[in-house]
Amino acid sequence: MNESSWGARPTPSAGGTPPGAGPWPPGTVPAAPSAGPVHDWAAAAQTRPMPTVPDAGGDQDDHRDERGAARQSGPLFHDDQHREPMPTTPPAPDDSPSPEKPAKKSAGRNLRAAIGVGVGLGVIIVLSLFVYKPVFVGVVAVAVVVGLWELTSRLAERKDIRVPLVPLAVGGTAMVVAGYVRGAEGAWVAMALTALAVLVWRMTEPPDNYLRDVTAGVFAAFYVPFLATFVALMLAADADGPQRVLTFLLLTVVSDTGAYAVGWRFGRTKLAPRISPGKTREGLVGAVAFAMAAGALCMEFLIENGAWWQGLLLGLAVAASATLGDLGESMIKRDLGIKDMGTLLPGHGGIMDRLDSLLPTAPVVWLLLVLFVGTG
Repeated sequence: MNESSWGARPTPSAGGTPPGAGPWPPGTVPAAPSAGPVHDWAAAAQTRPMPTVPDAGGDQDDHRDERGAARQSGPLFHDDQHREPMPTTPPAPDDSPSPEKPAKKSAGRNLRAAIGVGVGLGVIIVLSLFVYKPVFVGVVAVAVVVGLWELTSRLAERKDIRVPLVPLAVGGTAMVVAGYVRGAEGAWVAMALTALAVLVWRMTEPPDNYLRDVTAGVFAAFYVPFLATFVALMLAADADGPQRVLTFLLLTVVSDTGAYAVGWRFGRTKLAPRISPGKTREGLVGAVAFAMAAGALCMEFLIENGAWWQGLLLGLAVAASATLGDLGESMIKRDLGIKDMGTLLPGHGGIMDRLDSLLPTAPVVWLLLVLFVGTG
């Protein structure tokens, strides 16, 4: 400490400490306080001087003042040690879309591949449908067998449900052919025999989970080949069988397209978020509007003795059944924990991912056409 810390030099008093004694420089003595308690200046002179606290940002090394006396520097307490500022890591770039620029909607699939596969399937269906009807029956049977293979494979992989594929494939093909040749009666007989074959075929394996496996087998027989049999029933109409099948296919595809287009552009309100988060109520409205318009045109120009107002009702029914069929398979896939039933069709998934809305729509269209214009 220097003299400026103590003020002016005092006059030495009698009995005080002589100049030069103590820790002060020669010729200086501490001044006695003017007020307050009496201090023993001789004892106070023997105490160590109070260290000075350096100003913030000052030199932290010990040095001497102009009189040569060592002057303390550095922090008063150990916790006050000078710390280098910790390097700051720049924040990671925020990839989330800003409120001003909403995220661009994505179709979720390879649209080019999906369109290409869809056009290819459409060409095969139309050619087989109008060139030689039995060939189209064979196309339906092949789709049924592949769909059964996909369904039973996913059940075995995800749930360990062992459904016998051989009786299902043979019985499913028999259902489609019997529906085309013998009508609804032949389809029911083939369905009953297929269910019986599943029960018997499963008996060749251990009885564990027998009831579970045969129940799944009967469900698969009804869900895929039996519902597909109604397409063969429409095709069997003598007057306009191919036109009825084409109307069924067009309305289902148009319904799905309308739901996708309107839902992608205007969809805000979820239709069934627990089952299919991508479907919206606005998309359902689009499906109904598109299907009703297409139904009116198809009944007026494709179906013999059809009327446009019948097409409106038919389109409404198709939009409802196609949406329910899509939601039904979504429930199955969510229970299995999968996104698609297969990978056979690029951009679409598997055969079952294309049959999901067609299968439950087939009996609806067949029944309404029978009511409107007869069996043909």
